[in-house]
Amino acid sequence: MSQKDSLPIPAAASRDPRSLEVLRVWIANGAQHVALAFGMWEDPAAWGLLLADLARHIAEAHAQKDDAVSAEDFLEEIRAGFESEMDSPSDEVSGQVQ
Repeated sequence: MSQKDSLPIPAAASRDPRSLEVLRVWIANGAQHVALAFGMWEDPAAWGLLLADLARHIAEAHAQKDDAVSAEDFLEEIRAGFESEMDSPSDEVSGQVQ
């Protein structure tokens, strides 16, 4: 991946010397690849909060870019996709902690 393809670092993260990256996700060779900073929280539910906040950001971004998109409806579709994938995974988790 070239530098031009990288997403920008949020301004607040650039300004805060204590900021840290928690998650990166790529699509490469037709599959999802993840790098994460695990062990961030003792309570696994904190990861659930992160995922919920991320889903809201995604829905809001789509609504901001397209007036025909309702953030609430988009979020419900994300929720449906999440629950479906949790109930019946389309792929197995693989890889190792490095």
